[in-house]
Formats: sequence, C-alpha cells, structure tokens
Amino acid sequence: MQVNWLDHVNIITDRLDETAEFYRTLLGLERRDAPPPLTPNNAQWMYDGSGKAIMHINSVDCPRMFDREVQPGALTGAVHHVALNCTGYDEMIRRIEARDLPCQFNLVEAIGLRQIFVADPNNVLLELNFFGN
Repeated sequence: MQVNWLDHVNIITDRLDETAEFYRTLLGLERRDAPPPLTPNNAQWMYDGSGKAIMHINSVDCPRMFDREVQPGALTGAVHHVALNCTGYDEMIRRIEARDLPCQFNLVEAIGLRQIFVADPNNVLLELNFFGN
C-alpha cells in the first residue's frame, strides 16, 4: 500500500457561489456541478487543466457520509494550509492584484521555489507553489 497523491480538498461553506468563483477566477479552475445525488445548489467541483476535480466545494446543508460540526469562515484549525503546485507566477500576481487580495510572498532559493500565500473567501489558506518559473 502507498499514498499516490492528494486527491482533493473539500471545503464546506455558506458562500458556495462566491467560493467557486474565487477558485475559477483566481486559479483558473473549471467549475462543474458535482455528480448526483449532489445538486448544483449544494456542491460544485473545481477541475484542474487535466480534468481532475481537485476542490470539492459543498454548502453547509450538503449531505455528507461523515458528518461533523463545521463553522464556515472560521480559521482552518488543525489544517494550516492547502498547497497547490502551480505555473504562471507573473499571471498569478496580476490576478491577485486585480482582486486586491492580501497575500504574502516567500522565496526558498535552495530549491528554486517561489510561494504566494492567499486566503479564499472562507479563510482557507492557500500556498501557491511555483518551481523554477
């Protein structure tokens, strides 16, 4: 047995449309309705360029197999951030500036990594990683 990769991140929100649009416009992810029995009103999945649904965005009233209390908009708790491997550093800077989003930058010179930290509308911290570009 081995872990192959991170499959997806699930965000539960009381701001479904705003959150889906954030990921669509900032990261260029494709917004699609989640498969049944979920509905467009309670779940949107965000797909990367290869057609993989990497972000599942669910409303607070969306049915869940493992249910627990969730407080949308609170700090992300024990999960500090979600890291995404990205390309197009300069374009990302332009998108962040156009939306006037607060962010922080970091450079890890030893491995040629530029990082941008930015929060989504639910205060989920994203670490956007750009290797060598």
